[in-house]
Amino acid sequence: MNKRGIILILVALVAAGGAALLARLWIDSQRGAVPVAAAPAPRQEQRILVAARPLSIGAFLRAEDLRWQPWPEGPLAATYLRQGARPLEDYIGALVRQPVAAGEPLIESKLVLSNARGFLAAVLEPGERAISLAVTPTSGVAGLIHPGDRVDLILTQSLPGDGRARRVSETIARNLRVIAIDQKVEGKPGEAIVGRTASLALTPKQAELVAVAAEMGQIHLALRSLAGEAADEEARGRPTYDRDISAAIAEGTRRRPAEETVKPPPPPRATLTVLRGKGRESVREVPGGPSATPSAAAAPGSVQAPLERVAQP
Repeated sequence: MNKRGIILILVALVAAGGAALLARLWIDSQRGAVPVAAAPAPRQEQRILVAARPLSIGAFLRAEDLRWQPWPEGPLAATYLRQGARPLEDYIGALVRQPVAAGEPLIESKLVLSNARGFLAAVLEPGERAISLAVTPTSGVAGLIHPGDRVDLILTQSLPGDGRARRVSETIARNLRVIAIDQKVEGKPGEAIVGRTASLALTPKQAELVAVAAEMGQIHLALRSLAGEAADEEARGRPTYDRDISAAIAEGTRRRPAEETVKPPPPPRATLTVLRGKGRESVREVPGGPSATPSAAAAPGSVQAPLERVAQP
């Protein structure tokens, strides 16, 4: 092969390579112009509020009674409580108005939220009344009384006495159910609720009694045992006076100074008047009174009449 043929072959090869390179660049440019479909966004997992354990009518919801449960994909019922719509704390303390099984979705129609209108009326049992009492850290057992506890009510008052006020305490009501402290109907575990008012459930007659007692003196709440009381629990006994506690007050009551003792006035001197003969009169004291000497001796057979005049013909 001559030199000219070799040169033609090389030129053909270079041209073929250039054409291939141009074709590849054109194909790559066409691929870049085609829009790439965006990857689908991951679907957020939907969760709803369910009961962690069986709930009975009248129970107050606690944090351990609730949990967020993943729910299969698909449309959710509008009544289900979805995560993110409201915080879980809004449902703690709500009252259960219908039985709920473990794992069953909760709906608002089965609950009465603590801030809902009519909540307190839903908490009361038939025939019960609610009344609120002012409490202090001392009278309220330092905030250790929680809704659902049982308490006794002790009234302390001052009574007028001989020269000083006397203090007395007595239990006026027993085994009352605490509904709420302030506006809290459920406390967190280990949390002390120090409130200004305590709402109690009572019978209508107990409500009247407590309303009057609140005007008479200071009412203290006495916490009862959760285990209940013995069958022979003491009945309402006599009040406890200050002299029953302090020996000094009891001793002072028994040994009062003589000058402080008020002596009763002497009885009036009753007399009788006897008229005998013409104008002769003698006065004598009624038998049983102090002896006195009559102005004239009474004749035998004279008639005597107490506190009235008796005329003799």
